[in-house]
Parts: sequence; C-alpha cells; structure tokens
Amino acid sequence: MKITVIGELGKDVFVYGESNRLSPEAPVPVFNPSYTEENPGMAGNVVENLMSMDNTLSINFIHQHEPITKTRYVEEKSNHMFLRVDEGEGNITPLTLTDAYIDMIKESDGVIISDYNKGFLNERVLREIAYHSHFIIMDTKKQVSPTTISNFNFIKLNEGEHKKLKIAYDITEYLDKFLITLGSRGASYIDTIYPSPDPKETIDVSGAGDTFTSAFTLNYLKTKNIKDSIIFANTMAAIVVSKRGVSTPKKSR
Repeated sequence: MKITVIGELGKDVFVYGESNRLSPEAPVPVFNPSYTEENPGMAGNVVENLMSMDNTLSINFIHQHEPITKTRYVEEKSNHMFLRVDEGEGNITPLTLTDAYIDMIKESDGVIISDYNKGFLNERVLREIAYHSHFIIMDTKKQVSPTTISNFNFIKLNEGEHKKLKIAYDITEYLDKFLITLGSRGASYIDTIYPSPDPKETIDVSGAGDTFTSAFTLNYLKTKNIKDSIIFANTMAAIVVSKRGVSTPKKSR
C-alpha cells in the first residue's frame, strides 16, 4: 500500500526535569532539566504512526524545508508542562505542486493532509491535491470552506474545531465527511458516538489526533468500513494518550 502524507514537518523536543523552589529574582519556578527526548512532530508524527502500525507501507512525505521546533519543559514526576517554546513558524514557503508531486499523489492509494496552518498549504493547493487523489483525508487547524470540504473523502476535527466551523459555514450538506474526535469519549460520525473500546488513564494528549487520523486511514483503505475504522482509530489513540510525550501505538514509552 502506498500513502502520501502532506503537511508541515516539525521536531518535538521534551525537556524533562524537576522544580523544587521558586526563583529569588521573580515569582517563577526554577526548572532543573534532567534529560531530553526528541521525535518527529506535526505531519512527521503522522508518518511515524503509519510506520508503527504497518511497516510494509510505502510512504511518501511532502513537507516544507524550513525547520519548526516545539520545545516543552515538563516536570517529570507530575508530567506538568511549565512552558512550550515554538520556533520557526514565521516564514514557511507555500507548497507548489510539481509534476513529480502530482505523479506521487496519483500513484498513492491514499493521501493524508496534516495541515497545522503554518502557511504551507492554502485552499487552492488543497483542492488541487484532492483532485489528483484516489482517497484523501485531512486533519486541519484552519477553517476550510465548503468548496474545499466537498473535495475530500473525510476531514478529521476535534470537537472545538468542529463547533467553530459550524459557526463559520453551513456544512449540513457534508455531515458524512466529518470524523469528530471527542477525547476520552471516543469519536462521532453523523451524530453517532463511537466510544473508545479501551479507555485508559490520560497521561498526555500530544499527538493523539495524528494517531487517530493515521489509524483510521490505514484501516479504511484495507476494509472500506467506516465504523470498524473509527473503532480501530479510537483504540490506537487510547494507547498513545496513556504514554508520556508524543508517541505512537507500538512505542514503549
């Protein structure tokens, strides 16, 4: 199976440590770092999840060249995040679809758009990608218009994003396109809630949406069954939220 992932690539950095006192200079905690963990983030985490769930896949990854880094400072015992520092999001070069990219998309069984709304993908390019795709799903942080929505097989949004989109546009014509994640409650599709079949204690929600989108796509391309694919995606997402940091279903952390 061939899948093309398109979106912004980032690097997730987790600096773990401890904080036992306040600074004498200002009313802020003093953070003492112990160790650092790094992994591909944003659309890169989608790729990591796909490979984790099926190592027989052929994956193409189209992303920007400018580096993006998200550094989180986390108290190790409580998993409390003190600070997140984001770098490199200011000047992202927009994607231009070359003939090679278009051929790559046409040859893929499925395309996953992981749009973090940093300037890499605009709606015109999204519609062009969809036009050349056999199957396409999008997880987006921006409010796309009904014209763009109509070109996609599925769009994954969280509950808050879906509510904002409904305020901005009349999307009643496209209810069959939205996969809405509900956190520990599972996910909904056309007003039916699919509970997580294996709810776990939530340690960290970072990257859970990437896992859901990746798992749903894999299962749907194999089965064409929406219900089974949502349940599978719920199961995989429940696994990663029980782990520290941004993780994948088969990662030991």
